[in-house]
Amino acid sequence: MSVVTEVAAASNQEAIAHFADSLRFETDCWDTHHAMSEGKADFVLLDVRSPESYAKGHVPGAINLLRGKIIASKLASYPADTLFVTYCAGPHCNGATKAAIRLAQLGRPVKIMIGGITGWLDEGFSLTTEVTELA
Repeated sequence: MSVVTEVAAASNQEAIAHFADSLRFETDCWDTHHAMSEGKADFVLLDVRSPESYAKGHVPGAINLLRGKIIASKLASYPADTLFVTYCAGPHCNGATKAAIRLAQLGRPVKIMIGGITGWLDEGFSLTTEVTELA
């Protein structure tokens, strides 16, 4: 028996519920890119890295907003049901998670773009230095 099989896998029904549920909390770089490139971005993409990192290159269309600056007044121009998608540097960074918690505390729908900039680049997508402002 290996350390992989030491703990039994979940039942099929449990696995379906678990993995389906995870999609309510996250999206990936490919789906984000596809929606944005098809003009179907029905969400606001937030880059929660430092302004310096954002300036060096970010996902096209992303708005730079640090977690500490995510406050109700900054989001007031967006309808209450606007979905926000957060990302940071990559899987080694929890900034997107912290920002998602903050957005949820403000009553905003939120998902994380798993992989962040690292995942975006791994998919072969390009970055931009063009600034996108809050609405």
